[in-house]
Amino acid sequence: MDNFRRRNREEKRQTLDGFLSAASGSPAQPGPRSRPVFDGLRSSNNKLDDFKRSDGFHSSQNVIGGDIRKPAASIQIPAPEKSKVERDASLLHMTLPNGALGEVKKKDKRKKDRVKAGGWRKARKWGLRSALALTVLVLLTGGFLVFKGIFKVNKVFKGGGAAAALESDVKPELLKGEGDGRVNIVLFGKGGLGHDGADLTDTIIVASIDPLNKTTTLVSIPRDLWVTVQGYGSMKINAVYANAKNRALSHNSKDKEAAEEAGIAAEQDIIGQVLGIPIHYYGMIDFTGFKQAVDIVGGVDINVPPELAVEETLWDEASGRNYHLKVTAGQQHFDGMRALYFTRSRHTSPRGDFDRAERQRLFIQALTQKVLSSSTYTNPVKISQLMSAFGDHMTTDLSLKNALRLVDIGKGMDMSKLKSVGLADPPNNFVRTDDVNGQSVVRPTAGFGDYSAIQNYIRNTLKDPYLAKENATVAVLNGTPTAGLASKKADELRSYGYNVTLVADAPTHDYTQNVLVDTTSGKKPFTRNYLEKRLDLQATTKLPDPAIQSQSADFVIILGQNE
Repeated sequence: MDNFRRRNREEKRQTLDGFLSAASGSPAQPGPRSRPVFDGLRSSNNKLDDFKRSDGFHSSQNVIGGDIRKPAASIQIPAPEKSKVERDASLLHMTLPNGALGEVKKKDKRKKDRVKAGGWRKARKWGLRSALALTVLVLLTGGFLVFKGIFKVNKVFKGGGAAAALESDVKPELLKGEGDGRVNIVLFGKGGLGHDGADLTDTIIVASIDPLNKTTTLVSIPRDLWVTVQGYGSMKINAVYANAKNRALSHNSKDKEAAEEAGIAAEQDIIGQVLGIPIHYYGMIDFTGFKQAVDIVGGVDINVPPELAVEETLWDEASGRNYHLKVTAGQQHFDGMRALYFTRSRHTSPRGDFDRAERQRLFIQALTQKVLSSSTYTNPVKISQLMSAFGDHMTTDLSLKNALRLVDIGKGMDMSKLKSVGLADPPNNFVRTDDVNGQSVVRPTAGFGDYSAIQNYIRNTLKDPYLAKENATVAVLNGTPTAGLASKKADELRSYGYNVTLVADAPTHDYTQNVLVDTTSGKKPFTRNYLEKRLDLQATTKLPDPAIQSQSADFVIILGQNE
């Protein structure tokens, strides 16, 4: 039993941490002061190295500073053990600065320094690589966003419209006629895909911008206004775009862009005829784009007047269920969905579509103010989101340059002073409801197709800023035998905003051609430019008859037989 235990203890000493001796099944016989093997290195005779060496410093074949060197090929005979004095002297020598142990420490320090320096070099190398990779990623991402932004911007801002008044330095000769000193943009709202009557323009609002005085006026046109369009017949004005577009598609179903342009052109033309002003640009947005735009800017807050409060249940085509709208008087917050139905509601209002038009103008005023706020137009993320929303749901013939110019003008506007005009807002009741073949329509109060009163009102409301600024006085004289010719001409000029101060007969009635005299000698160039184009003649600076009494008017018009 004792021999068994002794043999067991000896075998256990020969194996440590699972490492076995070289001879399988026969334990190696350790020599004096032998050390067990920890790393699995073997000698050249395929045995685990016995490391039969004395304690202390040895040649480079041993382990120095953790560096494992090649073991000796044969078993080394240990040197005689030194005395305590010799060992102490040896240890003292090794600990001196130039001693062996000091050299080892120096080597260790140099190695650590090299490792540390190498680590810093590697870290800096990887840092530079990471920075480079991040830069490339940012550039690629930024390039994608720029490309996406350009694509969306070009998809929205197609260009094609023109308004000389958007130039920073407007020359009189660039303006085609009265009203051209403003920028008139008609805004269309349609249902879009997934909605009944997807191409019916149920919202028609003209935004008339005065870039000189930095003011804006919104004018609503009732969607049920009964109009007659040459080549298309009579219909509600909200169907003009759809009918013209569909007719173009019937001729060429593949050219959708041309069909879109035909629809827009037809509706722009009839709107210009009704209001008597030039339409320079258009903007078309569907319900989805409208809702997204409102949500992107964080919603809109409006102080709703009592007469525009509404409660109504409406059918939501997109979700396929009813939407209950309840807007009370006072301060209200609108998200996209609530805003859409607030601007569409009309059935519970006493004035129906006229109240709806007023709600739309009220909302556009608030939305424009929110978009032009610094929190929106200086926020690239929101601008990008707006472009993404508009890209698939909005089109306009504004160019990007002109759009940016409008934003610049808008920043100087006091949107709280924005004017809102309706054609049925008391006391200016220029339209009324009627019935045509069993359907409810809206027509001019003066009669179907008679827009004269509407035009006179709109032109005076939307005065050309250059005419207003010069405020030139005009005398209109009748140089023909036709009675009332001067009065008729004076009323026409006043409807465009001219300051007509004298209406009378000329000393003689034998004028065959109209005459225009500029008594200011060119000091009021915009008024002169407009009158020359309207009368289709060149102004002179001298009265043709010294007997003419013009009461010091800046411009004198003498009407001839050609009038």
